[in-house]
Amino acid sequence: MPANLEDVRVFAAVARAGGFRQASRASGTSASSASEAVRRLEVEVGVRLLHRTTRTVVPTEAGARLLERLGPALAEVAAALDVVKSSRDQPAGTLRLNVPTYVAQVILPPIVTAFLAVHPHIRVEVTANDEPVDILAAGCDAGVRYEKTLEKDMVAVSIGPREQRFALGASPGYLERCGSPTHPRGLLDHACLRVRYANGALIPWAFKRGAEALKVDPTGPLFGNLGSASELLVEAAVAGTGIVYLFEDWLRPKFERGALIPILERWWLRFPGPFLYYSSRLHMPPPLRAFVDFLRGGR
Repeated sequence: MPANLEDVRVFAAVARAGGFRQASRASGTSASSASEAVRRLEVEVGVRLLHRTTRTVVPTEAGARLLERLGPALAEVAAALDVVKSSRDQPAGTLRLNVPTYVAQVILPPIVTAFLAVHPHIRVEVTANDEPVDILAAGCDAGVRYEKTLEKDMVAVSIGPREQRFALGASPGYLERCGSPTHPRGLLDHACLRVRYANGALIPWAFKRGAEALKVDPTGPLFGNLGSASELLVEAAVAGTGIVYLFEDWLRPKFERGALIPILERWWLRFPGPFLYYSSRLHMPPPLRAFVDFLRGGR
C-alpha cells in the first residue's frame, strides 16, 4: 500500500520546523499525532527518516533526500488542490441537457449564450429529443419539459418564459381567399395544419376566453410531428396552405414580418412555460449547479 499523503505532508512539516511541537503549532494538530504520522511513514518505507533527541529533531540522510524530492511534489499537489477549490468560484466541466426541439430552437439560444458568457470554463452539450426520455439513462445532467410531463421525483426549475400561449395564424393570401373565422368553431370550415406529439396523438386546438373554454378538432391537408416537422407546417401556412396552431414564440417572427396574420388572438390559450428538471437523488455536478443558480438569478 502506498504511503498516506497526509503522513508524508506531516513528515515534511516536522523536518522543516525542526520539531514535532513546532510543526503541530503551525498545522493545528497535536505533537503526538504528528509523531504517530512520522512513525507510520517510517514503517511504510522501512527507513528511519528523523533523528530524535530531547532537544532537536533533524532528518537522517534518507530523510533529507526524501525531503528534497518532496518539495516540488507537495507544491504540485497544493497547486492541484487550489485549482479544484477555485472551481467553486469558476465551475468547469460539461453540462449535458436533453430538451424538446422547440426549446432548443426558440427558448434555449439566448439563455445558453448568456450562461456561457458568464461561465467560460463550462461546455454545454444539447440533445434535442421530442420523446419522453430518462435523463439518467441517457447520460444527461438535466432535461427540459413541461409541467404535466414531469416525473414526481424530479426537481424542477422554471426556464425561459413563465407563461406561454398557443397562437393561431394564417397568411394574408389565405385569409383573403378563405376569410377569417370569428369564433374557434369556425375553424371546422377551414384548412387547418395539424401537429402531432411524438406518441402520434394530435395536439388539441384548445381555446379560452373569459369563462368560456373549448376544444375543436379541425382537419386539413397537412399533418406533422411537433418539433421535427413544425417548421414545415409554419412554412406551409406562410405559403397559404392553411391555418397553423403552434407556440406563439415560434410564430412571432412570422407575425412581426407580416408573413402570417394572428387569428382569434383573444382566444389564445395560456399555459405555464417549460421547466429544467433533474434528479434529486444525485449529487449535483458543478456545471449543473452553476446553470440552476443562473436560472434562479444568482449570476
